Amino acid sequence: MINTIDLFAGCGGLTEGFKQNGNYNTIACVEWDRLPCDTLRHRLKTKYNCPDPEKRVLRFDIQRVSELLAGWDDSEYGRSEGLDALVNEAGGTVDLIIGGPPCQAYSLAGRIRDENGMRNDYRNYLFESYIEAVKHYKPKAFVFENVPGILSAAPGDGDKKIIDVMRQKFSEAGYVLLENLKDAAIDFSEYGVPQKRKRIIILGLNREAYAGNAEQILNRFYSEILAEHKTARKATVRDAIGDLPKLYPLKSPVTIGGKKYAHTSHDNPAILNHKSRYNNNRELATFRLLAEDIESGRNEYISTAKLKELYTSLTGKKSNVHKYYVLRWDEPGNTIPAHLYKDGLRHIHPDPEQARTITVREAARLQTFPDDYEFISGTAMDFKIIGNAVPPLFAKILADSLEKIF
Repeated sequence: MINTIDLFAGCGGLTEGFKQNGNYNTIACVEWDRLPCDTLRHRLKTKYNCPDPEKRVLRFDIQRVSELLAGWDDSEYGRSEGLDALVNEAGGTVDLIIGGPPCQAYSLAGRIRDENGMRNDYRNYLFESYIEAVKHYKPKAFVFENVPGILSAAPGDGDKKIIDVMRQKFSEAGYVLLENLKDAAIDFSEYGVPQKRKRIIILGLNREAYAGNAEQILNRFYSEILAEHKTARKATVRDAIGDLPKLYPLKSPVTIGGKKYAHTSHDNPAILNHKSRYNNNRELATFRLLAEDIESGRNEYISTAKLKELYTSLTGKKSNVHKYYVLRWDEPGNTIPAHLYKDGLRHIHPDPEQARTITVREAARLQTFPDDYEFISGTAMDFKIIGNAVPPLFAKILADSLEKIF
């Protein structure tokens, strides 16, 4: 078994793929946010029969590295013996560290929206805690996942790119990275994920463990081992969600359990988290109009200008970006973002008869979470943690590919 630690684990997208492989022993997952921790613990217990998920999923601030390693007793995060105790239980060796800090500070969209270009955001430097864990455990390899914007981000005074700082620090810790990290850019849709989602997957190899061969292995990993898993045909929205129960608008909204619904429900107990979020009559009419515009081939509302014009006419507000997007049945979907927790206007279901945005289960399917992966944090937060995750399908491919190196 390959002993693994998942840092910035979220709800467990990466861990899920590595668990599916079957040859990785997840020593621990570290995540500071309570709701993703709850979801991941629930998954480990119900799917993988983990006897101690509360102990195995560490809810703690990774910036407090010394406490994370040695243990803590904290009013907010509770009590834990820490990572070192769990590693010692597993034999004292960590073979692989996986994970990636929050991407908002590096994303191009985030930098455009922030008046300071996210240069002063503390999340720019969370990678330093990741590196501290790598230095401490000295695994044979690590995988660092983030958005492509990390290659151009230059926080602080902006005189040095963050990726160059990372490379230097990883090198000082004894790790070799791919010479040209642009070659570490991965389009997940090329690997069977039914959405347009690009990420940087940085593999670092321990210089001593792979004595003299690290550069050669890295080049082969990206150009051959990982690339072997590319699919001849890209998966589509229809492939992902086309068989799910249809949810139609009601004549009048209903309130169930204190929540308001404007769509029908379904009676399939095997389909979890498949309820439409509430929308008013104006929104329902807009979704029907836009989906029918695509289905009919009229395509009146596919330009940014027309969509912005429609938004203003409906709401009286102006927007610098168009607010609406209808998923296309026979194409990969657009990226599932954490922003889905605010609204689903850029993820409108392609069936005009359903006149709605996508459900949590549909977002999960587009992210390739299995249907038995249950999300338990409430609709808004479920969308957020799904959008922040690495698609488990690609995580499984990554685990399979790394196994060949090990």
